[in-house]
Amino acid sequence: MTAAAAGDANGRAGQTILVTGARGQVGDALRRHRWPDGWVVEALDSTALDLADTAAIRATVAAGGWAAVINAAAYTAVDKAESDVTAAWRINALAPAALAEACREADIPLVQVSTDYVFDGSKPDGWEVDDPVAPLNVYGASKLGGELAVRTAAPRHAIVRTSWVVSAHGHNFVKTMLRLGAERERLSIVADQHGAPTSATDLAAALATIAIRLVEQPCLAGTWHFSNAGETHWADLARAIFAAAQRHGGPAPEIVDIDAIDFPVPAKRPRHSRLSHAAVARDFALTPRDWRIALDEIVAELMGARA
Repeated sequence: MTAAAAGDANGRAGQTILVTGARGQVGDALRRHRWPDGWVVEALDSTALDLADTAAIRATVAAGGWAAVINAAAYTAVDKAESDVTAAWRINALAPAALAEACREADIPLVQVSTDYVFDGSKPDGWEVDDPVAPLNVYGASKLGGELAVRTAAPRHAIVRTSWVVSAHGHNFVKTMLRLGAERERLSIVADQHGAPTSATDLAAALATIAIRLVEQPCLAGTWHFSNAGETHWADLARAIFAAAQRHGGPAPEIVDIDAIDFPVPAKRPRHSRLSHAAVARDFALTPRDWRIALDEIVAELMGARA
């Protein structure tokens, strides 16, 4: 839906929210989200808005007449970022800086999606929004750079950290596991990195709630966490994926637990990255559902698509 489609059945002018990253999991979910009457989104992909072009960012925000901006675009290739530092920082830090500056000039709120990877993983309990940040890799550092840019440049802002985003669309762990499980009888998966998966659909609903509130309450600003409830590690997440897939006739490979040290990759990951939901529950009355329920829906959709 585009800005031209704004408006409800009574002819009341709608408010349009600009969404970046239309082809990503979160951008796609925001586009699919059922917005309240009078609210619509215009979701732009990289062909419509090049986030490496700060002048284009400023012009797009200035010309649109938006009620708010949700920046769902990101450089998410965590391992590739270790050798592609400039590109990661350009998209994850400089683009949010340009968006924040443009949103300040337009006096509209900016919702910036960030990550659990801003933390070092040393805390076994859920990370609170005001806990110290200390990213372990380039991706996390660049996303933290984006957070700092938004906080300092956009008075009306929400930074929403999330973790392990999964969906039936785009590239993610669930789809990778189902593909590999159909090809192999045995998979070795890391079991000493703990966190929580997040349904892109659930995250989009939370972002929509937060964005609308920021439009309606101009003095509201801050940082919040949103992920699905509960905790797991990658190996047990894989087991849950295949347990759900089996109910639809899917594969059931053996999952073997390994430590991260036995699966070397360029980027170091935090051992513990579960996010506390205390702030988002207090300020927005959002109570995330259990990750297992969300996962079952995603796998059912994927298996249905294959049937």
